[in-house]
Amino acid sequence: MTHHGQLRVLLTAPDVYHQATGEAFVAWRWAEALSDEVELTVFCFGDDNKEPLKHALPKARVVTAPKPRLFSRFKRFEAMAKPHYPAFMKSAHRFMREHRGQFDIAHQIMPQGARYPIPLRGHGVPYVVGPLGGSLETPKAFRSEAKSAAWFTKARALDHWRFRNDPWLRRSYADAALVLGVAPYVNDILSDIQLRRFETVLELGVQDIPPAPQRDGEKSEIKLLHVGRGVRTKGLRDVVRALSILKDEFPDLTLLSAGTGEEIDICISEAEQLGIRDRIEFLGLIPRNEVETLYQKADIFAFPSFREPAGNVLYEAMRWGLPVIAAARGGPDWIVDDQTGFRIPVTEPGQYAKDIASAIRELVTNPAKRLAMGEAARAKLAREALWPAKAKHLVSLYKDVLQHT
Repeated sequence: MTHHGQLRVLLTAPDVYHQATGEAFVAWRWAEALSDEVELTVFCFGDDNKEPLKHALPKARVVTAPKPRLFSRFKRFEAMAKPHYPAFMKSAHRFMREHRGQFDIAHQIMPQGARYPIPLRGHGVPYVVGPLGGSLETPKAFRSEAKSAAWFTKARALDHWRFRNDPWLRRSYADAALVLGVAPYVNDILSDIQLRRFETVLELGVQDIPPAPQRDGEKSEIKLLHVGRGVRTKGLRDVVRALSILKDEFPDLTLLSAGTGEEIDICISEAEQLGIRDRIEFLGLIPRNEVETLYQKADIFAFPSFREPAGNVLYEAMRWGLPVIAAARGGPDWIVDDQTGFRIPVTEPGQYAKDIASAIRELVTNPAKRLAMGEAARAKLAREALWPAKAKHLVSLYKDVLQHT
């Protein structure tokens, strides 16, 4: 430790950036929060076309390596397949060799996918990995409806084989002082590897909890909301089918969809066939501030994504006091509890839609429960999800690891 008693922590991730989305933005949030608690060094790729990261992390030491630009035009492929990861590994190994003895503990916080060897291994410093997520397979009963995924997203089918057979990946996790997972299912996924220690830490967080919107519990016009990419696994088609089941029972029940992708046209076609096209508004890709307005105006957040490692949109909806309908699988099964929403067993498409419809019915006909779940969601985030509290919890885990190393 430094003479001030602060831990000397190295935080690594391929991409850390405050004006990004996805993993790079979440990594920056963690770095920003941790820099208030420890003596932090961040090692990541740099980008000459962006504002230097050190300006967004004034309390941390920032070290960058040049990022390969070979796949920069293929953003989705680059984000999902991470073809530049070998270059990151090589640069991070070099950095660790050159700075041996300068850190009390190291932490590779991203990528979230549990399929990448860790460059922190073998350098004589205890290291933490995660929060890891992903590697969930599409349930067998839904695979016939989920064939349009890009080829590189289907590579996750190799993950379980690699957890059993890839020596570099297995050693990365087996030698870690601590492996973090976004939900308990990650521990099950890694069950073929003898981990030293596993803890559940959700990678998501929130900056604040805004004042609660005023919602009328007695109104009959109930708005469902779904926010997410237009892919089959996000569950929009299942909400459309649930709405069809309820169309005669609740004529004022409507659905808003925010997101774009190949699944949207399929859902529009299915809504027309089911006679509920006039009950659904497909907004496509809309600006962030408009999405925030949707959360404030909606009554129920229906997001039964059945292959979701965590679910940032769940936190967004809960922050605005919405009760949640989610899948009893993956990250949502950990984020949502019985006080904040409904977790629907992922069975087969027909039964899944019926069970979602039952949850919607309960929330529509029981306004007191609907409002109470929304308030419980906000209270849960206030307890668990604010970034300063998350950073303090992570530092406590660092200290505990060092005491037992």
